Amino acid sequence: MPGFELIGDLERKEVNDVLDNGVFMRYGFDGMRNGHWKAKELEAELGNQLKSKHVQLVSNGTAAVTVALAAAGVGAGDEVIMPTFTFVASFESIMLLGAIPILVDIDDTLGLDPKAVETAITPKTKAVMVVQMCGSMARMGELQSICKDHNLLLIEDACQAIGATFKGKPLGSIGDLGCFSFDFVKTITSAEGGAVITNNETYYTNADHYTDHGHDHVGSDRGAETHPFLGYNFRISELHAAVGLAQAKRLPEFLAIQKRNFGIIRDALSEIPEVTFRAVPEGGEENYGFISFFLPDLDIANKVSAAFKEDGVDACFHYYNNNWHYIRRWDHLKELKSLFPITKEVKEGISYLSSAEFPQSDAYIARNISCLIKLSWTEEQVKERAAKMVKAIKASL
Repeated sequence: MPGFELIGDLERKEVNDVLDNGVFMRYGFDGMRNGHWKAKELEAELGNQLKSKHVQLVSNGTAAVTVALAAAGVGAGDEVIMPTFTFVASFESIMLLGAIPILVDIDDTLGLDPKAVETAITPKTKAVMVVQMCGSMARMGELQSICKDHNLLLIEDACQAIGATFKGKPLGSIGDLGCFSFDFVKTITSAEGGAVITNNETYYTNADHYTDHGHDHVGSDRGAETHPFLGYNFRISELHAAVGLAQAKRLPEFLAIQKRNFGIIRDALSEIPEVTFRAVPEGGEENYGFISFFLPDLDIANKVSAAFKEDGVDACFHYYNNNWHYIRRWDHLKELKSLFPITKEVKEGISYLSSAEFPQSDAYIARNISCLIKLSWTEEQVKERAAKMVKAIKASL
């Protein structure tokens, strides 16, 4: 991770195919495109790899989460349970639809704590959004059971975890709907892009129409299509889909490289007794895009983070004070700093955040460091990096 490190001949071929063909839009222009449908090809490729009946490409990962929620009928006043450790897109997507993000604690998986989820359920709860951060997963078996028992939607934001599996099933395919991002720093990239996957035909049809202004996509005359319901423009272009198609075909190659590099670093860090690793649920396998570990306390984590920077160990994240990924610094959410008036329902529903505390999440994130696993490293570079990491950690203890 990320896939842009290994852009090569296959990506160029697919993009040149679109440039030579001259049709950049994924819909219409049937007579001009001479049978070239890159978005459709990518959807088929992803459906096969992710073991999902239906795939709908969208413009980015944020759009994927928004579309997934909308396709399942989540909207005004509905509560959606989500983790304190995620990306800002999670609550942005919920609020865009007039729904209310209910943030709850994570556990040692760095994902949703099932106990915290169960405690947060109210009559207004419509969905649980599990976010598979840094290439791994929450306790999916327990979360599935909770959602089944309470008749709740399970939405998987697997934007950072393509290729990871739980009991043989790809992440994203376990919930009612799964979401993926193919932005510039994901394991496979299309520069900008995303996907919604589902085995539910109704949700798929809704997503297909909703992403394209409500077009029903019936027939071959775009101008004659009807609009069964309102929609927006979350389309992907053929140029982006072309890059994504090449990258998706290379996903097994990328995952193998990540696993090799991850293993070298983990083996080195495992020799330090004070270092422990994030929990991976039984039956789960990470995509090895990040290595996430815990240190004894916040002070040591701060020292290690600073030492990594000084020693040139890049792309390592101590999320405790991060502006994008953890609740502590989301003042714009807590204070509802918006360009436009927020609905009364959302304003009242989110007021709990002004005084909410998450000591369990703090305890994990304060001690956690997550380091990106790059695809372009040679084996020698990985070993050199691992040695630097070990040295910096030991010096900080």
